[in-house]
Amino acid sequence: MAPIRRLVLDVLTPYDPGTLELSQEVAECSGVRGVNTMLVEADREVQNLKLTVEGDDVDYDAVSETVENLGGSIHSVDQVACGDHLIEESGTFQD
Repeated sequence: MAPIRRLVLDVLTPYDPGTLELSQEVAECSGVRGVNTMLVEADREVQNLKLTVEGDDVDYDAVSETVENLGGSIHSVDQVACGDHLIEESGTFQD
């Protein structure tokens, strides 16, 4: 199977552990070379994060398990890039 090079995830997490710890833990997962976490929305008890994970062969199961072990849940997989090279999104007429 082609290796996963990028995942963009919509993640719901509690405030504890914080965004920094979540990002660091995901960065330690197999195949991950970098993580970018952006706060999308926050309310009293939870926060919604956009988690971008890149690497040579990202282990989705390890990332998912790490998020869940920290009390979070993945709402959706918003982008996946697989293969030997990262292909950036191209503009279309609909954009």
